[in-house]
Amino acid sequence: MTISLSDAGKRFNYDWIFRHFTYTFRSGNKYALVGPNGSGKSTLLQAIAGYSWLSEGTLTANDSSGQLIPDDKLFEQVAIAAPYLDVVEEMTLLEFLSFQEKFHPFQAHTDLESICTKLGLHAARHKQIRYFSSGMKQRVKLGQALFAAKPIVLLDEPCTNLDAEGIELYHRLLAELTTNKLLVICSNDEQEIRTCNERIDIRDYK
Repeated sequence: MTISLSDAGKRFNYDWIFRHFTYTFRSGNKYALVGPNGSGKSTLLQAIAGYSWLSEGTLTANDSSGQLIPDDKLFEQVAIAAPYLDVVEEMTLLEFLSFQEKFHPFQAHTDLESICTKLGLHAARHKQIRYFSSGMKQRVKLGQALFAAKPIVLLDEPCTNLDAEGIELYHRLLAELTTNKLLVICSNDEQEIRTCNERIDIRDYK
């Protein structure tokens, strides 16, 4: 799986968020997008996901066999977790995971009960998510993205609201579930991106 951007740029009105971005992302690699708060990391992440159209340049994606993925189908290959994406708080954890599974199937040989256990949330699986702590909600967000049967995983500030135990859980899940995937992480926190083998500074594309 590859995603290639060539001379890509994104602007809002007359304000360019990034420009002349040329890069190829490949499955099996872990990429870190770094830069100050408000510098455009999340905007670039959304462009990589196909959620936000480019203002200039091109984006092409190819599956594992080299077949071109149409622009309007790229999102089907993507699992994402970000602070600005919400969970359905009126549902219990099991109800939410079941709901997610209808749109984004989970990896083979993975059932909902085991996901709850691996997230450290099995005891709360019948509780409405509205009663979860912020750290528990973040585990849910990470779980629905990391366990998804998608070749591309995009994470924006993945350790937000996690305590030390939650951060270690995050790294265990990365090691277990993303080995052969294309992984991109937006963060300025070294503990979130310590396993990334390539780093991209958004400030280089202003």
